[in-house]
Amino acid sequence: MTADAPRRLMLLDTASLYFRAYFGVPDSVRAPDGSPVNAVRGLLDFIARLVQDHRPDALVACMDADWRPAWRVELIPSYKAHRVAEETPSGPDEEQVPDTLSPQVPVIEAVLDALGVARVGVAGYEADDVIGTLAGRADGPVDIVTGDRDLYQLVDDARGVRVLYPLKGVGTLQLTDEAWLRQKYAVDGPGYADLALLRGDPSDGLPGVPGIGEKTAAKLLAEYGDVAGIMAAVDDPRSKLTPAQRRRLDESREYVAVAPKVVRVAGDVPLPAFDPVLPREPKDPAELERLAARWGLGGSLERLLTVLAA
Repeated sequence: MTADAPRRLMLLDTASLYFRAYFGVPDSVRAPDGSPVNAVRGLLDFIARLVQDHRPDALVACMDADWRPAWRVELIPSYKAHRVAEETPSGPDEEQVPDTLSPQVPVIEAVLDALGVARVGVAGYEADDVIGTLAGRADGPVDIVTGDRDLYQLVDDARGVRVLYPLKGVGTLQLTDEAWLRQKYAVDGPGYADLALLRGDPSDGLPGVPGIGEKTAAKLLAEYGDVAGIMAAVDDPRSKLTPAQRRRLDESREYVAVAPKVVRVAGDVPLPAFDPVLPREPKDPAELERLAARWGLGGSLERLLTVLAA
Protein backbone atom coordinates (compact mmCIF):
# COMPACT_ATOMS: atom_id res chain seq x y z
CA MET A 1 0.00 0.00 0.00
CA THR A 2 1.31 3.45 -0.86
CA ALA A 3 0.83 6.90 0.58
CA ASP A 4 -2.13 7.52 -1.70
CA ALA A 5 -3.78 4.18 -0.81
CA PRO A 6 -7.53 4.15 -0.15
CA ARG A 7 -8.66 5.08 3.32
CA ARG A 8 -10.28 1.92 4.74
CA LEU A 9 -8.82 -1.47 3.89
CA MET A 10 -10.61 -4.81 4.36
CA LEU A 11 -8.51 -7.98 4.35
CA LEU A 12 -10.26 -11.32 3.89
CA ASP A 13 -8.82 -14.55 5.28
CA THR A 14 -10.35 -16.18 2.23
CA ALA A 15 -9.92 -19.86 3.06
CA SER A 16 -11.33 -19.32 6.54
CA LEU A 17 -14.41 -17.70 5.00
CA TYR A 18 -15.02 -20.23 2.24
CA PHE A 19 -14.68 -23.07 4.75
CA ARG A 20 -17.39 -21.36 6.81
CA ALA A 21 -19.51 -20.86 3.71
CA TYR A 22 -19.08 -24.52 2.77
CA PHE A 23 -20.31 -25.75 6.14
CA GLY A 24 -22.94 -23.03 6.51
CA VAL A 25 -24.67 -23.31 3.12
CA PRO A 26 -26.38 -26.62 2.19
CA ASP A 27 -24.60 -28.69 -0.45
CA SER A 28 -27.93 -28.88 -2.23
CA VAL A 29 -26.90 -25.50 -3.71
CA ARG A 30 -25.57 -26.74 -7.03
CA ALA A 31 -24.52 -25.72 -10.52
CA PRO A 32 -26.63 -26.71 -13.57
CA ASP A 33 -24.49 -29.84 -13.98
CA GLY A 34 -25.11 -30.87 -10.35
CA SER A 35 -21.73 -29.79 -8.95
CA PRO A 36 -21.94 -28.29 -5.45
CA VAL A 37 -21.30 -24.54 -5.41
CA ASN A 38 -22.31 -23.85 -1.79
CA ALA A 39 -18.85 -22.49 -0.88
CA VAL A 40 -18.74 -20.27 -3.98
CA ARG A 41 -22.17 -18.78 -3.51
CA GLY A 42 -21.77 -18.55 0.26
CA LEU A 43 -18.51 -16.62 -0.09
CA LEU A 44 -20.06 -14.22 -2.62
CA ASP A 45 -22.92 -13.58 -0.18
CA PHE A 46 -20.39 -13.05 2.61
CA ILE A 47 -18.46 -10.46 0.59
CA ALA A 48 -21.66 -8.67 -0.43
CA ARG A 49 -22.75 -8.39 3.20
CA LEU A 50 -19.30 -7.26 4.37
CA VAL A 51 -19.06 -4.53 1.71
CA GLN A 52 -22.64 -3.41 2.37
CA ASP A 53 -22.19 -3.22 6.15
CA HIS A 54 -18.62 -1.88 6.40
CA ARG A 55 -18.05 0.04 3.15
CA PRO A 56 -14.31 -0.51 2.67
CA ASP A 57 -12.48 1.56 0.08
CA ALA A 58 -10.17 -1.35 -0.69
CA LEU A 59 -10.54 -5.09 -0.34
CA VAL A 60 -7.98 -7.89 -0.68
CA ALA A 61 -8.81 -11.59 -0.74
CA CYS A 62 -5.72 -13.05 0.95
CA MET A 63 -4.93 -16.62 -0.09
CA ASP A 64 -3.00 -19.58 1.34
CA ALA A 65 -0.34 -20.14 -1.33
CA ASP A 66 1.22 -22.48 1.26
CA TRP A 67 -0.97 -23.47 4.21
CA ARG A 68 1.95 -25.22 6.01
CA PRO A 69 5.20 -23.43 5.13
CA ALA A 70 8.36 -25.52 5.37
CA TRP A 71 10.14 -22.87 7.44
CA ARG A 72 7.50 -23.20 10.15
CA VAL A 73 7.54 -27.01 10.03
CA GLU A 74 11.33 -27.01 10.29
CA LEU A 75 11.06 -25.15 13.59
CA ILE A 76 8.09 -27.13 14.97
CA PRO A 77 7.54 -30.41 13.03
CA SER A 78 4.09 -30.93 14.60
CA TYR A 79 2.83 -27.67 13.05
CA LYS A 80 -0.50 -28.55 11.37
CA ALA A 81 0.81 -32.12 10.90
CA HIS A 82 -2.57 -33.64 11.81
CA ARG A 83 -4.16 -31.84 8.84
CA VAL A 84 -1.82 -33.25 6.17
CA ALA A 85 -3.66 -35.40 3.64
CA GLU A 86 -0.56 -36.18 1.57
CA GLU A 87 3.09 -35.15 1.86
CA THR A 88 4.56 -33.54 -1.26
CA PRO A 89 8.40 -33.62 -1.34
CA SER A 90 8.70 -30.97 -4.08
CA GLY A 91 6.11 -28.50 -2.80
CA PRO A 92 3.46 -27.70 -0.20
CA ASP A 93 1.83 -30.68 1.49
CA GLU A 94 -1.76 -31.37 0.54
CA GLU A 95 -4.27 -30.33 3.18
CA GLN A 96 -7.26 -32.40 4.23
CA VAL A 97 -10.21 -30.67 2.55
CA PRO A 98 -13.73 -32.05 2.03
CA ASP A 99 -14.04 -33.76 -1.36
CA THR A 100 -16.75 -31.40 -2.60
CA LEU A 101 -14.95 -28.25 -1.43
CA SER A 102 -11.63 -28.69 -3.30
CA PRO A 103 -13.19 -28.35 -6.80
CA GLN A 104 -14.90 -25.12 -5.73
CA VAL A 105 -11.67 -23.29 -4.86
CA PRO A 106 -10.57 -22.68 -8.49
CA VAL A 107 -14.09 -21.43 -9.24
CA ILE A 108 -13.86 -18.98 -6.34
CA GLU A 109 -10.50 -17.74 -7.63
CA ALA A 110 -11.80 -17.34 -11.19
CA VAL A 111 -14.88 -15.40 -10.05
CA LEU A 112 -12.84 -13.05 -7.85
CA ASP A 113 -10.44 -12.41 -10.75
CA ALA A 114 -13.29 -11.69 -13.18
CA LEU A 115 -14.87 -9.34 -10.65
CA GLY A 116 -11.58 -7.50 -10.23
CA VAL A 117 -11.28 -8.20 -6.50
CA ALA A 118 -7.59 -8.24 -5.60
CA ARG A 119 -6.47 -11.79 -4.77
CA VAL A 120 -3.03 -12.13 -3.19
CA GLY A 121 -1.12 -15.25 -2.20
CA VAL A 122 2.66 -15.64 -2.00
CA ALA A 123 4.61 -18.90 -2.35
CA GLY A 124 6.00 -20.08 0.99
CA TYR A 125 3.52 -18.06 3.07
CA GLU A 126 0.08 -18.45 4.58
CA ALA A 127 -2.76 -15.99 4.10
CA ASP A 128 -2.13 -14.88 7.70
CA ASP A 129 1.33 -13.65 6.67
CA VAL A 130 -0.06 -11.73 3.70
CA ILE A 131 -2.63 -10.17 6.04
CA GLY A 132 0.04 -9.28 8.60
CA THR A 133 2.22 -7.63 5.96
CA LEU A 134 -0.66 -5.64 4.43
CA ALA A 135 -1.96 -4.56 7.84
CA GLY A 136 1.51 -3.40 8.83
CA ARG A 137 1.91 -1.31 5.68
CA ALA A 138 -1.58 0.23 5.70
CA ASP A 139 -1.83 3.95 6.35
CA GLY A 140 -5.50 3.89 7.37
CA PRO A 141 -7.97 1.72 9.31
CA VAL A 142 -7.89 -2.00 8.61
CA ASP A 143 -10.68 -4.56 9.07
CA ILE A 144 -9.42 -8.16 9.07
CA VAL A 145 -12.23 -10.65 8.46
CA THR A 146 -11.34 -14.11 9.72
CA GLY A 147 -12.65 -17.09 11.64
CA ASP A 148 -9.11 -17.72 12.90
CA ARG A 149 -8.29 -16.31 16.34
CA ASP A 150 -4.56 -16.39 15.54
CA LEU A 151 -5.02 -13.02 13.83
CA TYR A 152 -6.06 -11.37 17.10
CA GLN A 153 -2.33 -10.70 17.45
CA LEU A 154 -2.64 -7.96 14.80
CA VAL A 155 -5.23 -5.92 16.72
CA ASP A 156 -3.87 -2.40 17.25
CA ASP A 157 -6.19 0.41 18.36
CA ALA A 158 -3.59 3.11 17.71
CA ARG A 159 -3.41 2.11 14.04
CA GLY A 160 -7.10 1.27 13.67
CA VAL A 161 -6.51 -2.44 13.05
CA ARG A 162 -9.33 -4.67 14.27
CA VAL A 163 -10.56 -8.20 13.61
CA LEU A 164 -14.11 -8.92 12.49
CA TYR A 165 -14.75 -12.47 13.68
CA PRO A 166 -17.88 -14.16 12.26
CA LEU A 167 -20.17 -15.58 14.94
CA LYS A 168 -23.04 -16.49 12.61
CA GLY A 169 -22.40 -16.10 8.91
CA VAL A 170 -21.00 -12.60 8.51
CA GLY A 171 -24.20 -10.88 9.56
CA THR A 172 -23.15 -11.19 13.20
CA LEU A 173 -19.52 -10.22 13.69
CA GLN A 174 -17.52 -9.90 16.87
CA LEU A 175 -15.62 -6.61 16.60
CA THR A 176 -12.32 -7.47 18.21
CA ASP A 177 -10.34 -4.49 19.48
CA GLU A 178 -7.88 -4.09 22.36
CA ALA A 179 -10.64 -3.51 24.93
CA TRP A 180 -12.32 -6.78 23.92
CA LEU A 181 -9.01 -8.67 24.04
CA ARG A 182 -8.19 -7.33 27.50
CA GLN A 183 -11.62 -8.23 28.80
CA LYS A 184 -11.54 -11.73 27.30
CA TYR A 185 -7.87 -12.71 27.59
CA ALA A 186 -6.23 -9.96 29.69
CA VAL A 187 -3.74 -9.22 26.86
CA ASP A 188 -3.33 -6.82 23.95
CA GLY A 189 -2.72 -7.82 20.31
CA PRO A 190 0.98 -8.76 20.53
CA GLY A 191 0.26 -10.34 23.91
CA TYR A 192 -2.23 -12.69 22.26
CA ALA A 193 0.60 -14.29 20.23
CA ASP A 194 2.56 -14.89 23.45
CA LEU A 195 -0.56 -16.27 25.14
CA ALA A 196 -1.15 -18.70 22.25
CA LEU A 197 2.51 -19.74 22.29
CA LEU A 198 2.43 -20.58 26.00
CA ARG A 199 -0.94 -22.35 26.20
CA GLY A 200 -0.52 -24.11 22.84
CA ASP A 201 -3.07 -24.65 20.10
CA PRO A 202 -4.09 -28.23 19.20
CA SER A 203 -5.79 -27.03 15.99
CA ASP A 204 -2.38 -25.86 14.72
CA GLY A 205 -0.32 -28.64 16.30
CA LEU A 206 1.40 -26.26 18.74
CA PRO A 207 2.25 -28.13 21.96
CA GLY A 208 2.57 -25.11 24.25
CA VAL A 209 4.24 -25.34 27.66
CA PRO A 210 2.85 -28.31 29.64
CA GLY A 211 0.83 -27.19 32.64
CA ILE A 212 0.55 -23.58 31.42
CA GLY A 213 -3.06 -22.98 30.44
CA GLU A 214 -4.72 -19.80 29.23
CA LYS A 215 -5.30 -18.20 32.64
CA THR A 216 -1.83 -19.01 33.93
CA ALA A 217 -0.28 -17.70 30.72
CA ALA A 218 -2.22 -14.44 31.07
CA LYS A 219 -1.08 -14.05 34.70
CA LEU A 220 2.55 -14.68 33.77
CA LEU A 221 2.34 -12.15 30.93
CA ALA A 222 0.79 -9.58 33.27
CA GLU A 223 3.64 -10.17 35.73
CA TYR A 224 6.60 -10.35 33.35
CA GLY A 225 5.46 -8.50 30.21
CA ASP A 226 6.20 -10.99 27.45
CA VAL A 227 7.71 -14.41 26.78
CA ALA A 228 11.25 -13.04 26.99
CA GLY A 229 10.44 -11.56 30.40
CA ILE A 230 8.95 -14.84 31.59
CA MET A 231 12.02 -16.81 30.50
CA ALA A 232 14.27 -14.27 32.22
CA ALA A 233 12.24 -14.91 35.39
CA VAL A 234 13.02 -18.63 35.08
CA ASP A 235 16.70 -17.75 35.52
CA ASP A 236 16.04 -15.31 38.37
CA PRO A 237 15.85 -17.15 41.71
CA ARG A 238 14.10 -14.09 43.21
CA SER A 239 11.17 -14.24 40.76
CA LYS A 240 7.71 -15.27 41.95
CA LEU A 241 7.39 -18.29 39.67
CA THR A 242 6.23 -21.42 41.46
CA PRO A 243 8.68 -24.34 41.46
CA ALA A 244 6.40 -26.23 39.02
CA GLN A 245 6.15 -23.25 36.63
CA ARG A 246 9.91 -22.72 36.74
CA ARG A 247 10.56 -26.41 35.99
CA ARG A 248 8.03 -26.63 33.16
CA LEU A 249 9.25 -23.46 31.49
CA ASP A 250 12.87 -24.54 31.89
CA GLU A 251 12.10 -27.91 30.29
CA SER A 252 10.35 -26.11 27.40
CA ARG A 253 13.24 -23.79 26.49
CA GLU A 254 13.79 -25.42 23.10
CA TYR A 255 10.12 -24.96 22.14
CA VAL A 256 9.92 -21.41 23.53
CA ALA A 257 13.04 -20.41 21.59
CA VAL A 258 11.55 -21.26 18.18
CA ALA A 259 7.80 -20.89 18.75
CA PRO A 260 7.63 -17.08 18.38
CA LYS A 261 8.66 -17.27 14.72
CA VAL A 262 6.03 -19.96 14.09
CA VAL A 263 3.17 -18.33 16.03
CA ARG A 264 3.67 -14.72 14.96
CA VAL A 265 2.53 -13.81 11.48
CA ALA A 266 5.22 -12.60 9.12
CA GLY A 267 5.26 -8.90 8.42
CA ASP A 268 7.74 -8.90 5.56
CA VAL A 269 6.13 -10.99 2.83
CA PRO A 270 7.38 -9.98 -0.67
CA LEU A 271 4.04 -8.97 -2.13
CA PRO A 272 3.35 -8.75 -5.88
CA ALA A 273 1.98 -5.58 -7.44
CA PHE A 274 -1.81 -5.41 -7.28
CA ASP A 275 -4.69 -2.94 -7.17
CA PRO A 276 -6.61 -3.18 -3.87
CA VAL A 277 -9.29 -0.65 -4.80
CA LEU A 278 -12.77 -2.13 -4.49
CA PRO A 279 -14.15 -2.57 -8.03
CA ARG A 280 -17.40 -0.80 -8.91
CA GLU A 281 -17.96 -2.94 -12.01
CA PRO A 282 -16.54 -6.28 -13.20
CA LYS A 283 -13.02 -6.33 -14.58
CA ASP A 284 -13.99 -8.98 -17.15
CA PRO A 285 -17.77 -8.88 -17.70
CA ALA A 286 -17.77 -11.54 -20.43
CA GLU A 287 -15.82 -14.04 -18.33
CA LEU A 288 -17.99 -13.29 -15.31
CA GLU A 289 -21.12 -13.92 -17.37
CA ARG A 290 -19.67 -17.22 -18.56
CA LEU A 291 -18.81 -18.28 -15.00
CA ALA A 292 -22.24 -17.25 -13.73
CA ALA A 293 -23.96 -19.41 -16.36
CA ARG A 294 -21.54 -22.35 -16.01
CA TRP A 295 -21.80 -22.51 -12.22
CA GLY A 296 -25.30 -21.16 -11.64
CA LEU A 297 -24.18 -18.29 -9.42
CA GLY A 298 -27.55 -16.56 -9.73
CA GLY A 299 -28.69 -14.28 -6.95
CA SER A 300 -25.42 -14.51 -4.97
CA LEU A 301 -23.43 -12.88 -7.76
CA GLU A 302 -26.20 -10.40 -8.58
CA ARG A 303 -26.35 -9.25 -4.95
CA LEU A 304 -22.59 -8.68 -4.87
CA LEU A 305 -22.62 -6.77 -8.17
CA THR A 306 -25.45 -4.55 -6.88
CA VAL A 307 -23.55 -3.77 -3.67
CA LEU A 308 -20.31 -3.02 -5.55
CA ALA A 309 -22.09 -0.69 -7.97
CA ALA A 310 -23.65 1.23 -5.07
